[in-house]
Amino acid sequence: MKKKVQSVVVIGSGPSGAALVSFLAMKGVDVTVFDDGRRPDLVVGESLIPAIIPVLRKLSLEERVAEIGVYKPGVSFTFGREEEIDFCFKAVEGCDLPTYAYNVPRPAFDALLDARATELGARRVPARARIERVGEDGLRLSDESLALAPWLQGRQPDLLVDSTGRSRLFARTLEIPADVGPRRDVAYFAHYHGFEDEEPRGQVIIGRLARGWSWRIPLRDRISVGVVMNKDDAAPLGATPEERLEAAIARDPVLAEAGTQRERITEVATYTNYQLVSQRGFGPGWVMTGDAFGFVDPMLSPGLWLALRSAELLTGNLDDLPSYARQINELIRAWMELIEYYYNGRMFAMYHTGMAIERQYPFAATKLVHKHIETQIACMASGASTLSRYSRGMVKFLSRRGIWQSDPEALAIR
Repeated sequence: MKKKVQSVVVIGSGPSGAALVSFLAMKGVDVTVFDDGRRPDLVVGESLIPAIIPVLRKLSLEERVAEIGVYKPGVSFTFGREEEIDFCFKAVEGCDLPTYAYNVPRPAFDALLDARATELGARRVPARARIERVGEDGLRLSDESLALAPWLQGRQPDLLVDSTGRSRLFARTLEIPADVGPRRDVAYFAHYHGFEDEEPRGQVIIGRLARGWSWRIPLRDRISVGVVMNKDDAAPLGATPEERLEAAIARDPVLAEAGTQRERITEVATYTNYQLVSQRGFGPGWVMTGDAFGFVDPMLSPGLWLALRSAELLTGNLDDLPSYARQINELIRAWMELIEYYYNGRMFAMYHTGMAIERQYPFAATKLVHKHIETQIACMASGASTLSRYSRGMVKFLSRRGIWQSDPEALAIR
């Protein structure tokens, strides 16, 4: 008979780890978290999606997040000066989701999740855990680390969880390879004063660059500005991340105009290794969550949602790790599929075609079809129906048959 999981050690107290610890503590599981408390000042993932709000409510954290964050009504996509497509979260009213999200400073957001885990009674070891490989596929806490948690009484936990994010502790220890997506992107971002705020306040701006794309995320007293581009396109922009970010801003007419009075107030953060998914996310007595399992892409901001959702799913599948891993892999594949429609320009071509049809046939039925399609896509991008076979099938069909009024190649993000 399979042993029921009663004691868990979580390594890493970032969003997925802290949320998992909280959910396990609420479930009455004996849980210990190892974390040395070291965090970078800037972390990608400052823009949340509506699907995160129900998770925050389960953790009794929404009010605290609202106090540190900025209300986010939606997202706008810009194509140079000539065009802007505005997307409002009110379109998800039929998806059983809140019609808003938040933009958050990640260190403060992560600290809220971490503090909540402590409030719920999680035991904490303020140190980096050391693990050891056992045979081909096993893992254990080192004796040194085990001794730092005397309440474990020298016994290995029933389950070890890797929530170390991009460090991918278990994958590196067990030499588990990762599937790497087709893009070779690098991101540079920093916080600024002096960038113009867009209306409505809190709206995130995604801009198509000549090469790559940019984001502007309004925070309480600053704006996060970042660029994402192929590594080969980034290299000629300068010798340092600072030079490359500044050159990318200066070369784009929309960013340059919005930031004529800009003043950078932080260092520039660099992120690479996007679209990286572990080929195996669990084994005997161990499992991965969040970015340690897989990171999709910063486009559409699914990272934090997947981190928190992985914590929820693992809590409900402690005794069925294969089921947990299947569900996470399905989510990752669905998000990658959706994001690719933005990168290859087909999502924007669908929008252009839809607007052209509505202008040519301004009937009530046309408007109803337009609203239905808009709602389905909004619900997918907000996290409510990313897995929906109907929504995915509809988008797949329209991306092939519903783009005759526009050339997706001309709208693709290169």
